[in-house]
Amino acid sequence: MRSTPKAVRALAVAGALAVALAACSSQGGAAQNAPSSGAPAVGSAGGKQYTIAMVTHEAPGDSFWDKVRAGAEQAAKELNVNLKYSNNNDAGQQATLIQNAIDSKVDGLAVTLAYADQVGPAAKKAVDAKIPTVAFNSGINDYQKYGISMYFGSDETVAGQALGQKLTAAGPGKAICVLQEQGSVALEARCAGVKATFPNTENLQVNGTDLPSVQQTIGAKLQQDPSIAYVVTLGAPIALAALQAAQGGSSKAKVATFDLNADVAKQIQSGGILFSIDQQPYVQGYMAVQSLWLNLTNGNDLGGGKPVLTGPSFVDKSNVDKIATYAANNTR
Repeated sequence: MRSTPKAVRALAVAGALAVALAACSSQGGAAQNAPSSGAPAVGSAGGKQYTIAMVTHEAPGDSFWDKVRAGAEQAAKELNVNLKYSNNNDAGQQATLIQNAIDSKVDGLAVTLAYADQVGPAAKKAVDAKIPTVAFNSGINDYQKYGISMYFGSDETVAGQALGQKLTAAGPGKAICVLQEQGSVALEARCAGVKATFPNTENLQVNGTDLPSVQQTIGAKLQQDPSIAYVVTLGAPIALAALQAAQGGSSKAKVATFDLNADVAKQIQSGGILFSIDQQPYVQGYMAVQSLWLNLTNGNDLGGGKPVLTGPSFVDKSNVDKIATYAANNTR
């Protein structure tokens, strides 16, 4: 946890990343000692400026991606990278954005694979074009199919199972798992994980781009089924809508969520929300850019062919006071 770039690096490079980043300083990754031969120092950010494209499935109005982008922009600033960010939550349009990046001859590509079947083949074209490519946030089970060697994100099935176990410890009852993006592999994996360890769970589909509609749909479900004890949401804005729905309908259902923002942190502090499972999106964006830069400047591949996990990380009453500061800074 951190509010400075140096601390972000310390968090993200644990384990497999420690060796790769050991030569970097906190001033944009400059090496401590330049080679005596006069060659550029490994990790020097003062050399060639590389252009890296980041293409995500961000939906309009989803504040989660502000953190991803903030992390990516911080890394780009430190490393003298020209970052080109684009997004579309339509799989076909996201694939087109990837093709545009390939056509513009970017030096590196970071991509999310929430809709792997449609977007993965476009990412494979980048790999075939010898453009270093990493996946992050979504597609943990699919990225290797498309020749991508590095992945940064949370194992959503494991995260869902952990949430279900925590609900079991909280007490019996029925849960609904609120899906805000139809067809998203990562979100479906979360709900499947919850159901695996908390079997009395039912999925509820909502339109995540329309929060008033989300609140109404959840509220109607709670009124229809008073046996619901828990509402599990898959994003911070959805959690706040669920909380309003429960309070507005005098439901006793408690809210637990994936992902975090400043308002959710405050609700955890006050007891309105039980807990959050944080996948640390700031770190995902930061490491996607950082890893590509290391590959371009020093040939590094991080993770040893395995995903580099940024979560799940629980935020509850025991640690929220410290983390709330970072959430307010838009880095958690």
